Amino acid sequence: MSLNKRRAVLVLSSLLLTFVVLRLYLHLFPNTNFDVGIYNIHHLFMGLLLVTFGGLPLILFEGNSRKLDLASIAFGVGLSMALDEWVYLIVTDGSDSSYLLPISFWGGVVMLSLALGYALTMVIVAHRRERANHSPQPDAENPRN
Repeated sequence: MSLNKRRAVLVLSSLLLTFVVLRLYLHLFPNTNFDVGIYNIHHLFMGLLLVTFGGLPLILFEGNSRKLDLASIAFGVGLSMALDEWVYLIVTDGSDSSYLLPISFWGGVVMLSLALGYALTMVIVAHRRERANHSPQPDAENPRN
């Protein structure tokens, strides 16, 4: 298994950019909601749909294509949306005004940081593994090599 640097960059950048844009937009327009009938659909749930639609092609298909690039972006956007609301929906009443509380913001920052840290750790491990696999192997007949 080799590291796909392009996909890593797409996922990580869409993860971070989505968080920044979403937080900024909902700070400027705090009463923006996606309602279906009487139900308020939080962006956590829309994020989970994007994680599903973006993530499944990434684990089922190999190679590089524009479609897999889009799947990488959808996965990053969806993961960011879901992680942004994770702490907010656990520790607050889920209202629009609660979304603007510091606990909601810092909860999103912590969750996103954990995801980014985990992803960057995997990138480093994969990079080291690739370097180790490409280093010259010692000759079995001559132990000095």
